[in-house]
Amino acid sequence: MDSLTQIVLGAACGEAVLGKKIGNKALLFGAIGGTIPDLDVFAGAILFENEIDAMLFHRGFMHSILFSILGAFLFGWIIYRLYNTGRRHNKTHLNDWIKLFFWSLFTHPILDSFTPYGTQLFAPFSNYRVAFNNIAVADPLYTIPFLLSVIILMFYNRKNEKRRLWLKVGIGISSIYMVFTIFNKIYIDTIFESSLMETDINYTRFSTQPAILNNILWYGIAESENDYHVGFYSLLDKSKNFSDWKVIPKVRALTALQYGDIKDLAWFSNNYYNVESLENEEFMYRDLRYPLVQTKDGYKAIFNLRLFKENNRLNMKPFEPEMEDFSYTMSALWIRLKGK
Repeated sequence: MDSLTQIVLGAACGEAVLGKKIGNKALLFGAIGGTIPDLDVFAGAILFENEIDAMLFHRGFMHSILFSILGAFLFGWIIYRLYNTGRRHNKTHLNDWIKLFFWSLFTHPILDSFTPYGTQLFAPFSNYRVAFNNIAVADPLYTIPFLLSVIILMFYNRKNEKRRLWLKVGIGISSIYMVFTIFNKIYIDTIFESSLMETDINYTRFSTQPAILNNILWYGIAESENDYHVGFYSLLDKSKNFSDWKVIPKVRALTALQYGDIKDLAWFSNNYYNVESLENEEFMYRDLRYPLVQTKDGYKAIFNLRLFKENNRLNMKPFEPEMEDFSYTMSALWIRLKGK
């Protein structure tokens, strides 16, 4: 999920493990642990010259279960050695720090696995991307109550039981909401499947996920032999059917047989994608997993990668979402969310 949410979750893990011993410093170290996996964005930029390789490195090994275990011992030992000096000598134990970093590192990829982006939990043994698609990458209803609870507990003494109470409130509310999104996902899948049957769309597979910033408005995409069929459904719609259907013809201006990079990008997109030719021997790769957004010129894909040929490979330019008027798009999202 987004960086703020991961910081809050990591801070909560720090509080749960070491809050009674070191107070608010546990929140700080937990937040650091919760941030570490996302540093693979910077690591990828250093390790790879090709931007596609760097992008695919994100949510790879540094988001794996193995990294959580190894990182817990490494970072736990480092921080213990630095912290266990002077007046703080013997105030904490090495096991405390290993536990703090394990939970703050481990919960990060687990939370990411509920989002559509996907997480390679089993790297380096498998590149399978775990993606349950039940919650958006950023969802205020998950994050804000959790954040407020963590902020409130900071004002209590580390030994005050109310501090523990607010930690439970934050974890409890966010967990209940997460469970709601899981059951909501199951319900939405049944609605999308029945909608496909009613519209007589012959499809081979489908996928659904919530639109950004909420769990009320959902996006569905179904693949047929030559097209993708996409639609939207809000829990506030009067009828239990997806609507606003769009048909997107499959376009393969480049194929995996020509460039291995297309195969890698297709894996990244779970094979919901298009590649279109542009001028100057450039290409637009559109990841169609993510909900189309409404613009003044109609619905558009938001996750677009501009590709170009370089040294017998493909490379890409920095990601720029095609949203000319952000306020218009957010307004359209809100209107559609309220149902029709």
